[in-house]
Amino acid sequence: MTRHPDAHPQMADHWWWRPGWQPGRRFLTFHFTFQDAPEVHRLAAAYRTALTGASGLDLVPDRWLHLTTQGLGFADAVPDDEVQAVLAAAADRLTLIPPFDLTLHRPEITPEAIRWEAAPAGPPTAVRTALRDAIRSVRGTVEESDAGFAPHISIAYSNATGPAAPVQTALDAVDAAPATAHIDRVELIVLHRDQRMYEWDTHTRLPLGSQTPPEQPWGPSSGTSRKLAG
Repeated sequence: MTRHPDAHPQMADHWWWRPGWQPGRRFLTFHFTFQDAPEVHRLAAAYRTALTGASGLDLVPDRWLHLTTQGLGFADAVPDDEVQAVLAAAADRLTLIPPFDLTLHRPEITPEAIRWEAAPAGPPTAVRTALRDAIRSVRGTVEESDAGFAPHISIAYSNATGPAAPVQTALDAVDAAPATAHIDRVELIVLHRDQRMYEWDTHTRLPLGSQTPPEQPWGPSSGTSRKLAG
């Protein structure tokens, strides 16, 4: 992978409040998560150590490593019956997509984050397409554009403006083998960003390529939208 150290000479604050977001508000979204990915944790630890001395960064701990996939909507705006209908439609479609492996090499600098481009991009893109089809079949509309999806995992977010050169120097000092993660599910999570970090509770785990029923820690009668309206 070719790096472009001068492509983004300035870092920018990632934590500005995007439309609809506010403290205390929760968002329902589908992500791949990496709690059970020791190889990813190994690689993340190497880069966190290197980036510790670079100012203006919030480093992502193993628990909150994720690959953003497809939003469903704010928890206070999606009725529980629609959430369950989307999950049923998604589970049916995901039986046709087998588990896959993702490989992470060296992270890249973007203005607001340091992130790995996950390869290959095809399988997570196929999962995203299935999720979008499921959401559209229930709600008639889908959050976010279908264009420009680039599967990635962030190891740090920028919390200030400043030059990217020290960050690039820190990244260049790392000599670590690539990491591979086995992906056999996608999760619907209840996300917030109240503490300058993306944190969440797991709503439902949907298996890939399997007739195994989804795991629902929250359960269909949990009242997610009402409890997490903020």
